[in-house]
Amino acid sequence: MTKVTEYIRRAEGKTLFSIEIIPPLKGQNINELLNSIEPLMEFNPPFVDVTYHREELIDRVGPDGSIERIPIRKRPGTVGICARLMERFKVDAVPHVICGGFTKDETEDVLIDLHYLGIDNVLVLRGDPEKSAGVFRPKPGGHTYASELVTQVDNMNKGILLHAETEMSPTDFCIGVAGYPEKHFDAASFDSDFAALKKKIDLGANYIVTQMFFDNQKYFSFVERCRAEGITVPIIPGLKPLSTRKQLTVLADIFHLEFPHDLVKEVEKCATDKEVRQVGIEWGIQQCKELLAYGVPVLHFYTMGKSDNVSQIARGVF
Repeated sequence: MTKVTEYIRRAEGKTLFSIEIIPPLKGQNINELLNSIEPLMEFNPPFVDVTYHREELIDRVGPDGSIERIPIRKRPGTVGICARLMERFKVDAVPHVICGGFTKDETEDVLIDLHYLGIDNVLVLRGDPEKSAGVFRPKPGGHTYASELVTQVDNMNKGILLHAETEMSPTDFCIGVAGYPEKHFDAASFDSDFAALKKKIDLGANYIVTQMFFDNQKYFSFVERCRAEGITVPIIPGLKPLSTRKQLTVLADIFHLEFPHDLVKEVEKCATDKEVRQVGIEWGIQQCKELLAYGVPVLHFYTMGKSDNVSQIARGVF
């Protein structure tokens, strides 16, 4: 297995292609997901990210009036999907490891499982809050911040487990973390957001993957600020093709994004989502060409389990 940072070093300035996929919902077949991303393998992604999503909980009222919290829309299988990806496509898998929904001991168990599989890369994230809660609350015994999770992974790289009486050989994880060109929605300011990012790097993170953005200037400014703050690790831009008119509001609301005025104008001219999809592809091609000229290490696409528009963008760029 090869570390993400090693792939970037070996590329010697050439921009790589990578993707992120979402596990299927509980009970669905993994083959549909694998078949959907197979066309993207022609662009030789050296690694594929696999997300982890905490379960969504709802309150169900029983016949006696009691309230029971039950899980819905679970997306299990991140570790298993990583194994299948590596076997079928001969790529490195980068599983997401999140704070939300895990205790520290459960996190340690997941990391040990990944270590057994020979997986050397993880993307460490706080994760989303429960939808019903509105604000992030850790599971009792879990981490509150991604920086705490970085420390746990870094400790395992040093052979340090949670309980002193347990010994293990050191792991060798390459640790990725998230960066936010338009500020994390929970951060009080850009300054506090950069302080949190710098802390994650200082604690052992090796590279950054950004939240999606549609205005390259946001990324350029973010990189410049990172370098000014002494953050020297690779900064991978995260990208998502716009595919429906509704995404203008949905993505802006969920990810707290600002869409460029020129993109919004082009979408508003469209009569159908098919036309919007084509606008998204054309915008994505131009966005990627500008990022290539800037010298980004990787073009990293959030596929959401779809490949056709990402394929068209990649074909127009690489």
